[in-house]
Amino acid sequence: MQETNNRRVLLVDGMAILFRAFYATSYTGYIRKTSAGLPTNAVYGFIQYFFDAINTFKPTHVICCWDMGSKTFRTEQFADYKGNRGEAPLELIPQFDLVKEVVEQMGIQNVGVVGFEADDCIGTLATQLSGEAEVYVLTGDHDMLQLVSETVKVVIMKKGKLNYAVYDLALLLEEKQLSPSQVIDLKGFMGDTSDNYPGVKGIGEKTALKLILEYQSIEGVLLNLDKLPKGVRSKIEADLDMLHLSRDLATIRLNAPVRCDLSACTWQIQVEAATRKFEELEFGGLVKLLEGHPTFNLDLFSV
Repeated sequence: MQETNNRRVLLVDGMAILFRAFYATSYTGYIRKTSAGLPTNAVYGFIQYFFDAINTFKPTHVICCWDMGSKTFRTEQFADYKGNRGEAPLELIPQFDLVKEVVEQMGIQNVGVVGFEADDCIGTLATQLSGEAEVYVLTGDHDMLQLVSETVKVVIMKKGKLNYAVYDLALLLEEKQLSPSQVIDLKGFMGDTSDNYPGVKGIGEKTALKLILEYQSIEGVLLNLDKLPKGVRSKIEADLDMLHLSRDLATIRLNAPVRCDLSACTWQIQVEAATRKFEELEFGGLVKLLEGHPTFNLDLFSV
C-alpha cells in the first residue's frame, strides 16, 4: 500500500445529504424560499451539514457524488428496483440542480455517471484513491458499509447535529458482527424494502444474520443446505435466482466509468464565487462558514 502522506479525501453522498436536509428543515411545513419564490431549504441545510463534516474530519480533498436519474443498470436487471418510491416533493425538485451549482461555485468537484448510482461512483473513487489517501465516505446509507477497508472509513450521519458513526473494520465487526463483504450477502438473503428488492421470501434480518454468522457467506450457506432446518432450506431453494439477483443489486460497483485525480479535488474554497452564490440565494447567514478554511498548496500534495 502506498504512503498516503496525510491526504484525506471526503467523498460526499450528495443526494443522501440533500434529502436529509430537506426533510430535517421541512417537517414543520415551512419551506425556506428566496424572495422570488425559489425553494432553497434543502440546499441551505446541505451546506450546513457539509461544513459540519468539513470541520469535523478536516479533509485535504473533497468530491461530491450524485445520482443522475432513476434509470440505471439495476433497473435494467430488475424493473421493480426502487419502484416503490414516490415522486420527490415538488419543492425539492428545483434544488437538485441548484445544489450542484452551489457545490461547483464553492470549488468542489461534482461527479455522476448516467446509468450508475452515486454509490457506484463513490465505491469506484474510494477504490481508486485509497492507495494515495485516507478515504472518508459521508452518507446516511448503511449499504455503504460494504466499502469499509483498511483505508476507507464510512461516516454514517445519525440523528442530531454533529452526530456521526465512523465505521472502520473494527467498529463494523463490533457493532454489526459483519465484515464488509458480509454486508452484501446479508442483503442477498433479506432483501431491501427501501430499494424494493425482495431477497429470499420469508427470510428476514434475524435469520439472514444467523445464516451469515454460522456459514460466513451465501456460498457457505448453499454448501450446507442439508444442515439447515427444512423450512429455511426450502425457502432458499425456492428463491435461489432472487437470492443471487438481490446480492448483485446490493453490490456497489467498484469499476464505474469515472475518475478524479487528487490534483483536481483539492479542498480549496473559492470564497468570492461561493459568497456571490450564497448572497444570490439569500444565504447571508452562511457566508461566515466560508471563512477560516485552510487552502492547500498543491505542491505539498504532489500526485
